[in-house]
Amino acid sequence: MVRSLDGLVMAPVEDQAPGQVGTRTRFTYHERDGRVWAEYEGGDIVHGHLVGTREGDRLDFRYVQLKTDGTTSGGHCVSAVVALPDGRVRLEETWEWESQPGSGTSVVEQTAS
Repeated sequence: MVRSLDGLVMAPVEDQAPGQVGTRTRFTYHERDGRVWAEYEGGDIVHGHLVGTREGDRLDFRYVQLKTDGTTSGGHCVSAVVALPDGRVRLEETWEWESQPGSGTSVVEQTAS
């Protein structure tokens, strides 16, 4: 199992569609006893939260966010936790909106310390 996500700062490796998370968004992760949560903001996101569980190298969580245009949205995500050769962590994500149409994949990686 890849190391704990607790205290890691993660960022998307590329921009998603406008109004969603992008390379300027930063996620601060926390982990304890199989529970995972994070706060995120930046770019088009004023404030976001995610909360879920970790089993081995699999995350399953729900997310909700407030965007700069004042709208809110939320969804569900399943991520594979991957150790990169340089020691950083990558999350390979499959997500779907629950508050609007849409789904996709994305990658976030630990920012350099």
